[in-house]
Parts: sequence; C-alpha cells; structure tokens
Amino acid sequence: MASSSSFSSSSNPVLFSSLSLVYFFFFFVFSSSISKNKSLVSATREEDTELQRTHHRVPLSSLIPSSSCTFPPQGTGSKRNGHMEVVHKHGPCSKLKKPSSSSSSSFIIPHSEILKQDEARVRAIQSKLSKTLQIHQEETGSNNKGLDRVQLPAKSGIPLGTGNYFVTVGLGTPKRDLSIVFDTGSDITWTQCKPCAGSCYAQKEPIFDPSQSSSYSNVSCSSSQCSQLVSATGVRPACSASTRACIYGVQYGDRSFSTGYFAKEKLTLSSTNVVDDFLFGCGQNNQGLFRGVAGLLGLGRNSLSFVGQTAEKYGKIFSYCLPSTPSTVGYIAFGARFSSRNVKFTPLSSISKGSSLYGLDFIGISVARVDLQISASVFSSGTIIDSGTVITRLPTAAYGPLRDEFRRQMSRYPKADPLGLLDTCYNLRGLKVVYIPTISLSFGGGVIVKLDVTGSVFIASEEQVCLGFAANEDKGDITIIGNTQQKTLEVVYDAAGERIGFRPRGCK
Repeated sequence: MASSSSFSSSSNPVLFSSLSLVYFFFFFVFSSSISKNKSLVSATREEDTELQRTHHRVPLSSLIPSSSCTFPPQGTGSKRNGHMEVVHKHGPCSKLKKPSSSSSSSFIIPHSEILKQDEARVRAIQSKLSKTLQIHQEETGSNNKGLDRVQLPAKSGIPLGTGNYFVTVGLGTPKRDLSIVFDTGSDITWTQCKPCAGSCYAQKEPIFDPSQSSSYSNVSCSSSQCSQLVSATGVRPACSASTRACIYGVQYGDRSFSTGYFAKEKLTLSSTNVVDDFLFGCGQNNQGLFRGVAGLLGLGRNSLSFVGQTAEKYGKIFSYCLPSTPSTVGYIAFGARFSSRNVKFTPLSSISKGSSLYGLDFIGISVARVDLQISASVFSSGTIIDSGTVITRLPTAAYGPLRDEFRRQMSRYPKADPLGLLDTCYNLRGLKVVYIPTISLSFGGGVIVKLDVTGSVFIASEEQVCLGFAANEDKGDITIIGNTQQKTLEVVYDAAGERIGFRPRGCK
C-alpha cells in the first residue's frame, strides 16, 4: 500500500494540468512585463538619444552660479600674448563685489538692473547707426573748478560703457592696478584721475593719481593726437587755457560721461606685456552707471583705441572667452598666437566701413536642427557683434519664429513670468536634468556657430530660465549679437584681416 504522504503527478493528472496552467499563466504575465519594461527602457533611451542630438542635456545645478569662484585649468588663453583674466563684475570672482551681510560667500546678481542698463546701451547703439541721427551738443555742467569745459553731444550714440565683464590692468610708474570694463563698441580708454576737478563716482580701488607716476604726461592740444579725438568720440576736443593740454570728452547712451586730460602713460597687461606712451583719458569729471569699475578699455577699430595703438605689437588681433557663469573666469588675449584649427572665420561686413563697430553678415537661425524660415531681407539693416550688449537683439520678423520654435521645443516645462524684456521663461525648479534646445547662428562664409546652453538662455534662478534673445523696437534697427550668446566661445577679432572667428569650448 502506498504511503498517504506520497504524491505522484501521474496519479492525479487533473491537478497536474491545473497547476501547469497556473504556472504558464504567471510565466506569460511575468515575461510580458519584462518585455514591456525593456521596450519602455529602450524607447526612453532612444528618445533620450534623439533629444541629445537636438538638445543640450544638462544638470540644472550646472546652470546656476556657485557662491564661490572657480578658476579654469591653464588652457589656450593663458598661453597667449597679453593674457588677462576676464571676470563678471557681479559674480563671486569679482573683487568689485561687496559680500552679502548674511554670508561672506554669497552674492546677488541684479538681473533687472543689468537688463535695464542693457536696453539703454542698445538704444545708444541703434541711435549711433541711425541714418537720421542728429547730433546736438550740450555742456557737461558746472563745477568744473578750473578744468576747461568740453562740449558733449546730448545723443552721441556712443554705446554705453557699463559692460558686465572687466579686466585688471596696471597704469603708471610705479604700477597701480585698476579694474576696467572692456568694450568692443568704444574707442577711448579712460580712468578716473585725482584730483577729480569736477567729480568722480565711487570706485572700488583708489583713484589713479597722475602726480605720483613718473611716466605720466599730458598731450598738447596742438598735437595731431588731440585732433584725432574727433573721429574717436564724435566730439571736438577743448584746450586748457592755462596749460595748453588737450581736453577729451566722451558721453554714453544713458548720459553717463567722462571728461578730462588726454594723456600718455605706461599701461601694463602682464609682466612681459607693457605698452609705453599709451594714449588714454585721465578723467577729471566722471558721472554715470559705471558701478565700481575704474574706467573703460576701448577695443573699437579707431586708431586711438587699444587695438589701433598696439597694431604694430599685436597686429590688430585679440580674442576673448566669456565664462559660462559669473562664478567662473574667462580671459582676453592679444596677438595672433591662437590655434586656428578649430576657428571658423566670417568676414566683417560693409557696416564696419568707417565705423568703430564690428559688423557681420548674419544669415539665419536654427532651433533643435530646425531651420527657421526667415527671409534674408529681414537682416538687411545689418548686424554687429558687441562685447558690452548682454542680450542679442533680433528683428521682430526673426525673433518671432525663434521664440515660437523654442516654446514648442520647451512645451514639456511649466512657464514662468517674463523677466523684463525677456518674454519666454520657464520654471525648472525641482528638476535634476533638463533638455534645452540647441540654437545655432549662421553667418557669411558658411560659418555656423552652435551656441552653448548658457548662450541660449538667460538664467535668473531655477524658477526663471529665459530665452536669451529679444526683439528690436523698430523695424529698421540693426541686429546685435550680445555677450550672452558669446559665452564659452573664443571670439577672435582679426581687424587687420577683416574677419571674426569663433572657436567652440574656447575657455578650456
């Protein structure tokens, strides 16, 4: 007799069949689930791969500036002649920035103020290039206290010299270090000087005292150098009755101005790069929105600009790379010692003729590899590239298609309130990784420049990440390529060769 505890499948075929069905059912469900999950993973990977072809895939944290300064490794820029560090004046790397009272390492970037000043600069540039520009002169005011007055135009159209980026140069003998903004839209280099016969605004460093420098000298008002000021500033220089010294005057788009003695001095870029008898403005009456910097380094195309004065030394060639965030450092360098292997050059346009500005032939835009349908005639008013303008300005007929396609590509993200002139913003708070559509700009000579993600958007906070472009006010206004779009690119200005070059990942 068989034991009652024993069990044989052959002795109970019905029960065996039932258990088999249950087993195969669960096996089928489990296998289907695995197959489905594999398909989903595969689809997600395929979608991710496709997005990475057309979008920047970036950790959101990498877009937000750190509260501490990060210096890049020694790279291309540091090997160049006349290399100087480029620093955002509102970031933690800036010695001009006052620490927050709550924390010595924290900082606040005044985004609204930056954009407001940017609008003033753009209006000035547009005014300068307008065919109907009417130049009216007005006096700078009283309280010159012995300094001869110089006539300044009320609307000179000279671009506002309050750019976000500055460099530190040495002036005089012995050398005094001064932080000055660099500006490709201006020609005259100047700094505030004692005794501030008119007035001086507050700056971070001690004001330069020419009486303490053995290499300082005033330029005579009868010299050819003094007469050249008209082409550089649009203002006829004055002459001191007592000393016969040349008096310069320059006014910016927001009515900020500097007047004083046109002089010669030793300018030091580095220990091995010194420019003797450099012509500059020693400002005795200075007012405006310069915010802590000591003055301005003019990099325009006039013979009195730094580029013009050092033509024999540096061959009218310089380049810079603007850092990706205010918490990192870029560079500016002078001379032709750059690697042209990865630099794409586009010729300067006809708008540059007779102008200190750098004009380009701008052709078109693509978003996430979608070529926007924009007629070439839309850009017929001309285009310039400018280191001091923050936000790129486009004709309305070009900005509209760009905005619409960008919004379509960003439809997965919640919108945020506009930020000043920036009307397309998103709230990305809480996300670890974001996909920002790539934007590429096309220029003459077949040059296509793919913008860095920080060159496509203007980042106020995680809750306000905005498309970094804006529309011009008037149909006839020129296009301006601003410094947001230039971030991380090495931008090469070859004035002698009449061309502008772009190299990706230029700060590395």
